[in-house]
Amino acid sequence: MNDLARQLRELHGQPALVLPNAWDAGSARAIEAAGAAAIATTSTGVAWAFGVDDAGELTQSAALTMIRAVCAAVSVPVTVDVEAGYGDVAGTVAAVLEAGAVGINLEDSTERVLDEPDVHAARIKAARAVDAGLVINARTDTYLFGDRTGTIERAKLYADAGADVLFVPGVVDLPTIAGLVRDSPLPLNVMAGPGAPSVAELAEVGVARISVGPAITSAAYALATAAAKELLTSGTYGGMTVGV
Repeated sequence: MNDLARQLRELHGQPALVLPNAWDAGSARAIEAAGAAAIATTSTGVAWAFGVDDAGELTQSAALTMIRAVCAAVSVPVTVDVEAGYGDVAGTVAAVLEAGAVGINLEDSTERVLDEPDVHAARIKAARAVDAGLVINARTDTYLFGDRTGTIERAKLYADAGADVLFVPGVVDLPTIAGLVRDSPLPLNVMAGPGAPSVAELAEVGVARISVGPAITSAAYALATAAAKELLTSGTYGGMTVGV
């Protein structure tokens, strides 16, 4: 296990690891400069950066191009979103490691359809077989697709397959999150953002990792759109003053 992988692994716990997700090399550098202890990418944000939609339109080649750029731009550990592995989990993981990343998100849905648990467990096993030190964040989309009762059963299966963290996007109420923390065999990652409990509240109930998915990407593009509209309509520059 290399030093960056060890650092990333040790960051999971208390206080919770907070990851403001990056979508390209420039955003990764900005997030590192803001004080992030690690960088996580968002596949949705990366897809938008390439001008395509998420959930199937981002290719393995494009994702790896961005991963290489992000890893080259920062000095902190990088964990990357590889969706469901792009049909070649082992090959994707080998390329991710070669690029310099030390962790992955691997999700159990493809093209917005929830996969069978054993299908995803096989992906996790394939990723683990490539590298023993890789930090595998096993994402389950049960809360996104309304199959919540199977979440902990999936967590147990994914833990047995070699996952290190359980990522459950789509849940933001504290009692439910506290229950997942209690019942999951793996440390819990939740996706926060506007309307979610604060970092302090999530950490208090035992969440080990807090990410925000494409929320910062969306805010950045909204700012760019508003500034461009202002320039093209009123001819003024108020929207460009942020960060100046």
